[in-house]
Amino acid sequence: MTIQRGTSSQGFSVTLPELLLRPGEVAALTGPSGCGKSTLLEMIGLILTPDHLDVYQLGACQTDVRALLLKAEQQRLSALRASQLGFVLQSGGLLPYLTVEQNLQLPRRILGLSLTSALTDEAVGRLSLTPLLKKLPRQLSIGERQRVAFVRAIAHEPQLLLADEPTAALDPYNARDLFTLMLQMVKELKLSVLVVSHDWQLVDNFGIRRLHATSERGAGSVFQPQ
Repeated sequence: MTIQRGTSSQGFSVTLPELLLRPGEVAALTGPSGCGKSTLLEMIGLILTPDHLDVYQLGACQTDVRALLLKAEQQRLSALRASQLGFVLQSGGLLPYLTVEQNLQLPRRILGLSLTSALTDEAVGRLSLTPLLKKLPRQLSIGERQRVAFVRAIAHEPQLLLADEPTAALDPYNARDLFTLMLQMVKELKLSVLVVSHDWQLVDNFGIRRLHATSERGAGSVFQPQ
């Protein structure tokens, strides 16, 4: 999987040669600022279209994502993104005019699912969010917003969770606490998770497999196992 930004002489490419994530498995994208971690996450998240792609299969039924991209089947890609992918943004990405409870219900409402589920209820309890359900995002701390964002990302039970610097705005204690809770839940739920992180030490402390950006002749980044 490769994307080229700009011209070949002055541009920058981002390449992921290979990645296999099994249910319950977590991997991290690491590297210096500007190396293309978020760009790569957006390609995998079907937000950006790669310039080159050999294979991309998603979920238990191994949906052929490459074929959908080649045919530019935007409606099916959008449906796949909504149902099979979950996103945790660095900023949380909560809708400010919805309560915590309404934010958590949003992905299920979009898919026409019942607004509550046993999974969501368990996650809310495990992450101590019950007292916050009627509050608006502006009434929450940064750590609380990130916890809500994580639950919202898994509320519709996706196959793949993509998290872009979910602990970047947190202090070391809260970052480790959130990471611990996230990893416990994704393993129990058997989600596949790809997380972008600038905190290499935190990733290593949890024993997470790293794909680290290495420079390729100064023209781009290639993410290789660390």
